[in-house]
Amino acid sequence: MYELKFDPDLCMACDTQDCLVKCQHMDIDQETARTEILKLADGEDSFVLRDCVTCYACEEYCPNGNHPFYLIVKMQEELGMLPLPDPLVKSGVQVGIPFRGEPVIDEMEGTVLNMGVFSPLLGRVEGSKLFEGLPVISHDSRKMFHYFCQLMYLHYGKTSVINERLDGIIQTLASHGAKEIVHFHDECYGTYTSYAPAFGIEVPFKSIHLFEFLYNRLLELKDEIRPLGYKVVYQRPCSSRLSSDKHPFVAKIFDLIGVEYMDREYKDENAMCCGATILGQKKEGSRVYCAEIQKKNIDDMKKAGGQICVFNCPACMQTLGMPVSKAGIMPLFMSDLCRLAIGEKVG
Repeated sequence: MYELKFDPDLCMACDTQDCLVKCQHMDIDQETARTEILKLADGEDSFVLRDCVTCYACEEYCPNGNHPFYLIVKMQEELGMLPLPDPLVKSGVQVGIPFRGEPVIDEMEGTVLNMGVFSPLLGRVEGSKLFEGLPVISHDSRKMFHYFCQLMYLHYGKTSVINERLDGIIQTLASHGAKEIVHFHDECYGTYTSYAPAFGIEVPFKSIHLFEFLYNRLLELKDEIRPLGYKVVYQRPCSSRLSSDKHPFVAKIFDLIGVEYMDREYKDENAMCCGATILGQKKEGSRVYCAEIQKKNIDDMKKAGGQICVFNCPACMQTLGMPVSKAGIMPLFMSDLCRLAIGEKVG
């Protein structure tokens, strides 16, 4: 029903083939990169489909905004090369189905907060000055899958599942009537500002990235900020590759709240994913490779001298939070770090 907007001519004219040349998980020279991406554009098989770990990074590396990652995932499905074992795909696809009846549609105006599938984390939001006056679309965790952006299924090689369900999710969000929606998880932001336009799916509301919202809210509360003085490292999630124009807000927030943004090898465009999605992939050696990636990340944080590791993605926090803590570095969500800066306690 929905078709990916991908232009092979842009790849033919590309001077860099950065999408694949810069990949951290495959060693590909420029000539091979051009050949393989054009094979995919023609619907042909490529080793890229089997070796891709679905880290999203090529979507950021592409200098032409031509959506190479969405193309790879689309072709994984069309050629039957799903990165995860079939039983995991079948059970995972069932998880994201909206259930337990229809959500309550409260009429809303202005700007609202969408927790997506993370409504169990509402306690980190409600009661904080940061989110004062920002209505939450739904408090009912039983109905959270009605607001689940579905982009997780890129890791499953299943664009068909996203495309089948996404319009209904968008209509549910839009039915509340708000014109602007702040998304707690930037994967939701990436869904509505990157994925949906790439597939021609209409989104009738404006999306606001959480970090942009936090930065602007902190400016309003500037007189209450007390510089924290911590040395912090940042674990950038794969979904951030879909909103790289918002990534500079990380440094801007850290500067505003008086923490030192420590330099890592795996920082900014060279960020290394948390490895969560690789763990279950069917490619031989995936578990060992996942463990290696996690060790690289944590060793890098320690080498950088981080006292606090700031997470954006709840899934990254779930994957790396405990190992980071055991390494003597405190894991915190960005919103929690901002709360500390304005004198609030974080449980």
